[in-house]
Parts: sequence; C-alpha cells; structure tokens
Amino acid sequence: MHLFEKIFNHQIISRLEDSGTFMVTSHERSWLKTMLEHPASAEAFTTYTLDKLRSILELDQVMDTSPHLIEKARSLEKQVYHPLLPTLRRHIMNKTGIRISYEIKGGRVKTDHLGFPYKLEYSMVKREWYLLWYHTRHHAFMSTRLKHIHAVTAESIKQSTAERILQEIGNTLDSRKSEVVIEIISTYNEELSRILYAFSSFEKNVEYDLGNDTYRIRVCLLGDEMEYLLSKIRFLGKRVQVMEGDYLKRRMLEASTKALERYGVVNVSEERSS
Repeated sequence: MHLFEKIFNHQIISRLEDSGTFMVTSHERSWLKTMLEHPASAEAFTTYTLDKLRSILELDQVMDTSPHLIEKARSLEKQVYHPLLPTLRRHIMNKTGIRISYEIKGGRVKTDHLGFPYKLEYSMVKREWYLLWYHTRHHAFMSTRLKHIHAVTAESIKQSTAERILQEIGNTLDSRKSEVVIEIISTYNEELSRILYAFSSFEKNVEYDLGNDTYRIRVCLLGDEMEYLLSKIRFLGKRVQVMEGDYLKRRMLEASTKALERYGVVNVSEERSS
C-alpha cells in the first residue's frame, strides 16, 4: 500500500468515526451473532437493541456453524452477566444514592438501607460480581455480592454529599493500597507481552533498567487482591521474581518449602554440600 492509499484510508476511517459509524470484521460479526443466541443476551440488551442487532445479522452467513457443531456436556457454569448490572451502572454514572436490601451471613436480610454506589467489581477468582458502596448510616465502605442483593432503587442525594462521599471512599482505598515490585528475569524478556498480559487486570507501571536489561513491574493493589496476584506469579514460575512485598515473598517461600518437602528435599543447601 503506497502513501496516497494510506492517506485516503485514514480520511475514510476518520469520517466514519465522526459520523458515529465503525467497521467490524467478519470474525467480529460471526462472534456477535453467536453470542446473541446465548440466553443471557435477553438480559444484557434492551428488547429494541437486541431486535435491531439480530435483524442486521440475520442474513449474514459468515461462519454460521450452528448446524454443524454439537456442544459436549460440561460442568455448570456461572453467568458473567447479572440482571442488576445495567441498573447499578446507571446509578453509579449518575451519582445517585440507593436504597438497598441485601442478604448477609446466616441468611438474614437487611432491608431499605441508604447508601451510595461507588463501583462494580468482578472477582476473577470467585467469578462473581460485587457492588462496592458506602453505607450512609454506618459510614462504612461495603462490598456486597450482586447475587445477595434482593432489591435496589434510586434515592435522591445532594451533589455536595455525593462528592464528599467519593472523597472519603478515595481516602479509604488509598490507605488500603500497597505496592509490590516484580522483576522479569532477563532470560525471559522475549516473553514480555505474555508476562504483562498476566498482570493486565492490575494497576501497574513498567520500568526498564538499561544497564541490567531487566524489566520491573510495580503493581499497586488492595489487600484482598494479594491472593489473585499470587496465583499469577505462581503461574509464571521462574520467569519472574518478587523484589518488594514481604507478604508475597513469605507466601512464595512457604509454597516452595512445601513443594521441596513433598518431593523429599528438606534442605537445598545440605543437598548441594553433600
């Protein structure tokens, strides 16, 4: 493709973006058409949007594999989508208060509690959605599973109050944050993309040491995310090393010691000296 073709294509794409139009590939269309057949699509989209998407893709026969593939039996899956997601997302965007009824341990239900929704969070470990919200009466930062929420409705709140709550939540989260530094062993620098992808769900900065040809990943996370980060580090194995983070170092040492004991190696230094 020569220079003038590139300029022309750029102009076309820019005009399409300005008009609110975007292009999709045949693979993206086939994927979307398949996803719309899933029962959860009725809850993920409004009836108007769902009908419109289906009508657009109705005559698209690209990679239509439905008559040719049979799905094998599988274990019961947890749905990633939850019916409360659109409602709660709207309340969070509009910075409105909520009146919430939710279930706690023991099966007891707390009804009509006033609060302020802050964030929707998905746990990759438990494969569940959580609502992070502020309990206005108890002045507490709460985390509630969506499946334990029985009802939620909008409640009016002053803008100044909303801003004050957001500031208080921000201060609370900042006090709970900690930093971990993970170094990529230079031998595995060629796998940088794969290693960074493993940490894609974390807030991080990547630093490069030119003299030693090493990359360091500075991960900022909350205390309850440590176990998930630990699973990622274990998955990467000898490709990475924890440089800062006493808790992770201790857990990695415990896991390594148990593994050595399991295979009959009690003390590595003694083995080498003998």
